[in-house]
Amino acid sequence: MSAEFLQFLISGVTVGATYGLVGLGFALIYNASHVINFAQGEFVMLGGMATVFLLGFGLPLPLAIALAVAMTVLAGLALERFAIEPAKGASTVTLIIITIGASIFLRGGAQVAWGRNFHSMPAFSGNDPIVVGGAAILPQSLWVMGGTALVVVALRWFFNRTRTGKAMVASAHNPLAAQLAGINGRFILLLSFGLSAMLGSIAGILIAPISLTYPGVGIMLGLKGFCAAILGGLGNPMGAVLGGLILGISEAMTAGYISSAYKDAVAFVIILAVLFFLPSGLFGTRGTERV
Repeated sequence: MSAEFLQFLISGVTVGATYGLVGLGFALIYNASHVINFAQGEFVMLGGMATVFLLGFGLPLPLAIALAVAMTVLAGLALERFAIEPAKGASTVTLIIITIGASIFLRGGAQVAWGRNFHSMPAFSGNDPIVVGGAAILPQSLWVMGGTALVVVALRWFFNRTRTGKAMVASAHNPLAAQLAGINGRFILLLSFGLSAMLGSIAGILIAPISLTYPGVGIMLGLKGFCAAILGGLGNPMGAVLGGLILGISEAMTAGYISSAYKDAVAFVIILAVLFFLPSGLFGTRGTERV
């Protein structure tokens, strides 16, 4: 394996892990409500921006991260409580439009509160690269990959080992049967938005030291996360993570071997191909409901 290929592969896995976390948030909310939450990218932005400004107030990094995640989770809960829940019974298209409106509102609020400028965040453990096989790996890339792996393991444990996680899985498979069994569907939906916001904020915080953060950063990251969710099979959480990795590696290889000008187009070429030839995604079931 050449050093050049390894370098592109590491870059792709780093970015793809971020896409996977964002796509995982899309999958959780889709499973709970069959709604595409287009405010997911803004959760990514809020995590990164809030951490940067909390650090500016002199808070230590772990505390700034914890508070930023908590603030983003509160935003996710508020979105469900004050925007999605009052529209209960509305059509799926109406609910999607509500999430688009929430996305615009959150982005505008961030611009008012923090300005339109780009902001940098210090790396968690320095910027000295680690050389492996001739390829340079930034320590922050290891944080991104390790953080994503930890989140995936924690979520699998949550869904398979806890009563609340099993209730979420049951609600995703058969909402009516879950309600008849005594599972509170409103609580499951609220929890799904909270978890989705948490995942988005973690993605934004992990990637911020590598790429600058600003109020509009969530637009493209949200779209790429949506592409990852579609690629993996909408409603399949682990498929969304694998879809993100495939997407990130495809982008890195395209930028490295063809041209960086086509990097952002890769996601949309892939999603069009998937929708034409595999509408249920690579890891989805053919029974997935379309939105």
